[in-house]
This record gives sequence, C-alpha cells and structure tokens, in this order.
Amino acid sequence: MSGEVIQLKRQTPTLTPILSLTATAMNSVNAIILDRMQSEIPLIPALAGHLIAGGGKRMRPMLTLAGAELVGYQGTRHHRLAAAVEFIHTATLLHDDVVDGSETRRGKEAANIVFGNPATVLVGDFLFSRSFELMVEDGSLKVLKILSGASAIIAQGEVDQLTAQRRIETSEERYLNIIGAKTAALFAAASRIAAVIAECGEAEEQALDDYGRNLGIAFQLVDDAIDYDTGTAEMGKNRGDDFREGKMTLPVILAYARGSDEERRFWKDAIAGFRSEDEDLAHAVELIRRHDAVAATRERARHYAARACDALAIFPDGKARAAMVEAAQFAVSRGY
Repeated sequence: MSGEVIQLKRQTPTLTPILSLTATAMNSVNAIILDRMQSEIPLIPALAGHLIAGGGKRMRPMLTLAGAELVGYQGTRHHRLAAAVEFIHTATLLHDDVVDGSETRRGKEAANIVFGNPATVLVGDFLFSRSFELMVEDGSLKVLKILSGASAIIAQGEVDQLTAQRRIETSEERYLNIIGAKTAALFAAASRIAAVIAECGEAEEQALDDYGRNLGIAFQLVDDAIDYDTGTAEMGKNRGDDFREGKMTLPVILAYARGSDEERRFWKDAIAGFRSEDEDLAHAVELIRRHDAVAATRERARHYAARACDALAIFPDGKARAAMVEAAQFAVSRGY
C-alpha cells in the first residue's frame, strides 16, 4: 500500500475513464433497473421511466462499480447493489421535486408536473421499496446496515434543509452538515459497499467511504455554485431555483457575510421570499459575483475533491484508481 498524496491534474478532466471502466457492469445494472421498475400498475413504470430514462450521470452506482474494480472484486453482487443505490437516489429526486415544487429535471418537465404530486410521491416510495428488496436479496446484513443507514441520513438531511429554508441566519457549518447528509451520505455508502462485498479490511472500507463522502460534498458544492453561475441549457434545471426557494446555499451564505448593510437587507428580503422576480435574481447574481462567492464555493469544492483523491492513496496505482481520481476532478470542474 502507498502513502502518497495524489495530485489533481491540470488538464480538463472528464468522466470518460470511469464510464469506460464501468461500462460493461453498468449495462447489467441498467437491465436490473429496467426489470425492477416494472409493475402491473402501468403508472409506476411510466413515471419511474420518465426520470430514470431522462439521463443523469449515474455517479452513485458508478462509484459502487468502480470501487469493486479498485479492490479487485470478481463477483456480480455489485450489480444489484448499484441498482439499489440508483433507486434510493431516484426516489429522493422524486420526493425532492414535490417538496420544492420543481418544474424541470434534467432538462425536461419534472415528474410531479407531468403526473402530479401524489403519484410522484408514491412511485418514489415504490422505488425505495425496490431498493430494499435488492439489499435483502444480497443477503449481507452489513451492506443492509450501510445502505439503510444512509437512507435514514438522507431523509434527515432533507428535513434539516427544509427547516433551514428561508432562514438567513443559517451558518456555513449547518449548510455543510445538511449537504453531508442529503448528498454525501449516499456517495459514501455507494463507495463503501464495494469494499464490504470484496471482504476487504476496515482500512479499505474507510478509505472508500472517505472518498465517496468528500466527493459528495464537492459535488453538491458545485451544484450550488452552478445555480448562480450557469445557464439553464447547461445545467438541465432552471437557473435561480435555489434563490426562489429561499435555500441558504454557500454562495448566498458567503455573499451575505461579505455584504454591506444594504446588501444584507436585500438578502434578508430575498431569502424570506419578498424579492423573487427576475430582476431580483439578476441582482443576487451580481452580488454573488461582486464578492467572489461562486469562486470561493468552487475553491472549497476543490479542497474536498483533493481529500477524496487522497483517500485513494492506500490502493495500488492503476486504471481504476486513476478513473476515480479523474471523476473527482470532473465533479469540481463541470459546468452542469
């Protein structure tokens, strides 16, 4: 095992290496997903397929598959578990869109707009149930504990985010706790279970957990920066969604902390829901740019991505480790 520190590349990273690494296994995962979202109730596969077929980077199941490659796992258990991970993620997206009243997801109408809130919530519940069926079929209590624990943490994080909504006093510490729960917990669990099924030691389990957790935080930081930094065509959702929903993400927290008294009055009104027109969003973007809040958010993301890469240093150098390092680099350099 090596104790080296892995340096981040300077060239523009892509997901190509990890996509190539996991392509064959991902075909098996997609087949399981397609099979398990079927039901004799036609609305269920129609609604689930609306989101699942809508694209997405499949980052979370890819981490399970790439982690299995990294530790030299030779079986097929990771296929069903990666599908379980994707079902957990998809269920949370369906529920989130209802909670947020989202109108678009991945560049098209959100499921709640097409099918209505009740059906969207219930199909989300169906996908959660399917994920637990897949975990139970795997037969490992340890895997079940990791993934079920992550599911509970995600739900707690979403509730915490809801209670922090429209609260201008939300601190950076609380924000990091929220994204650590609602996003990073599943990244960590998806990565860790690869070491569990390969019967690795605690050090390898923890290293993959650390990789996934830090990558998840970096990923969410960039998502939150993009909301104030990128056009709708690139990101596949409406620019300014977080602003209109009164979410206290890091760009806003930093701009508020660095702002003048007049700027702070604007932020208090905006986060409370009194300033939500297009011109208010434009002013918010200008204030965030003025105080370099997007740049600072991306810089924090780079810090967490570097920590994710460093966590992999205990594993031998090779194609799998290089692909996972580049995935972390991509997470912080992306514009969508």
